[in-house]
Amino acid sequence: MFLTNAIKRDAVPGRSLALGTTLTLLTLCVIIPLAAVAATAAGMSGPALERALLSPRALAAFRLTFGASLLAAAVDVVAGTLVAWILVSFRFAGRTVLDAVVDIPFALPTAVTGIAFATLYGPNGPLGAVLLAHGIHVAYTPAGVALALTFVGFPFVVRSVGPVLAAMPREFDEAAASLGATPFGRLVSITLPLLAPAMLAGFALALARALGEYGSVVFISGNMPLRTEIVPLLIMTRLQEFDDSGAAAIAVVLLLASFLLLLGIAAIERRLIVSRVRA
Repeated sequence: MFLTNAIKRDAVPGRSLALGTTLTLLTLCVIIPLAAVAATAAGMSGPALERALLSPRALAAFRLTFGASLLAAAVDVVAGTLVAWILVSFRFAGRTVLDAVVDIPFALPTAVTGIAFATLYGPNGPLGAVLLAHGIHVAYTPAGVALALTFVGFPFVVRSVGPVLAAMPREFDEAAASLGATPFGRLVSITLPLLAPAMLAGFALALARALGEYGSVVFISGNMPLRTEIVPLLIMTRLQEFDDSGAAAIAVVLLLASFLLLLGIAAIERRLIVSRVRA
């Protein structure tokens, strides 16, 4: 009897408590709120749902939000990978400062970011006035929205790619160089395939952050319906109009789209890792 109880006893102490606590917090903080939003949207009639989701204002907000978020995440992948490579590969004066600057979007309140961008790129701002003199409008345009989203998603890519670069074996690159491979050839055939899962992870995190971003965008976008209004702002507008069902319906679409995008990217990332292991 004692032996049977010993066998059944969990080898990891506290596993049941940790699992129960995790599931409880997940249910209270994630599952129940999301289910409530979905239930609110599900109670809408067909015509009301169509008005909430297919109005010109909603469609314009969806186009801007997804388009600017995808563009910002793509720019972050390129710039973030380059910065991560510089931080990992070189030792130079100010490296520690640059490494700390990368994390500023994590710590900076989003409202402060928005005010800073609006001040800097506004028509009378230091950069905005110069760009405006050359016919380039940034503030209160979709370009300003994409710029703000690029800023908030940038550190996700750097912190995803950096550790992989630091742990990457140099033997493959050195062997290819000894066989006469060019630096560009080594980059394409060795470095990028090894970095692809980390880059995809950074892209997914930057995209997820951009889709739900509000504070840093609301000041520089101008919030003009059909032009520079993003989905989170439209949700806030619907709530202020006491249209809880309409806000919930828009939020569910954003949630589903984000989940499907992240799920697809995770599947691609997994396939890349498996193919690399098999190779």
